Amino acid sequence: MKRRQLLFSILKGVVLGIGFDQLVHAQEQLDPLEIMPDTHRLLFENEFVRVIESKVPAGRVEPKHSHPHCVPISLADFEAEITTFPDGKTVRVRRTFGSVAWSEATVHEVKIVGNAPSHNVRVELNC
Repeated sequence: MKRRQLLFSILKGVVLGIGFDQLVHAQEQLDPLEIMPDTHRLLFENEFVRVIESKVPAGRVEPKHSHPHCVPISLADFEAEITTFPDGKTVRVRRTFGSVAWSEATVHEVKIVGNAPSHNVRVELNC
């Protein structure tokens, strides 16, 4: 019986380890710096934060990507349609120059609607 429990514990650890590795790999695959290097650039990074600037033209769609908990700072007035995953819900938002907010970790796709491009600085937490 103890042998069976030990084997089960080992297998459970291996499965959980593989699942965690796949989650980390999936997050890396959804990194906006990798997916959209033409519109996103790294401004600063250390062990606590990563600061990304994004400039996205009007009408452009940012493909599915992820962000950890962060503070986005809007440097332009613009409107966007944001579709979150995995629920597929879409909301339309209006951002104004100088607005600052808290954003939970997310996976989303963003379409810049209207005539104005977006311009943001995002302070992502590494902790």
